[in-house]
Amino acid sequence: MTFQETIKQDKPVLVVFIASWSGPCRIMAPALEELKKNAAPAADVIFTDVDENPEMVSAYALRGVPSMILFRKGGILWQHHGPLPVARLEELINAHK
Repeated sequence: MTFQETIKQDKPVLVVFIASWSGPCRIMAPALEELKKNAAPAADVIFTDVDENPEMVSAYALRGVPSMILFRKGGILWQHHGPLPVARLEELINAHK
């Protein structure tokens, strides 16, 4: 499934934009992996490396990493730049299931 097909699903899709060199991304990684497991199958959590996908930086006006965008049916429901408690992300996903 392509990125565009993924974000156009009926269920919420949280895209987490990361970079391997980012300290905050490395710190959040274990909790985000747990969130990914807990959210399935009602929602998807996917990770996109900004260094491997530089076109995403300009396409979504990313101002840093980690950045997170919650999509549903191709539309942006919510967007945040910078670290955030994973509990807040769980709340957002649950509110849009």
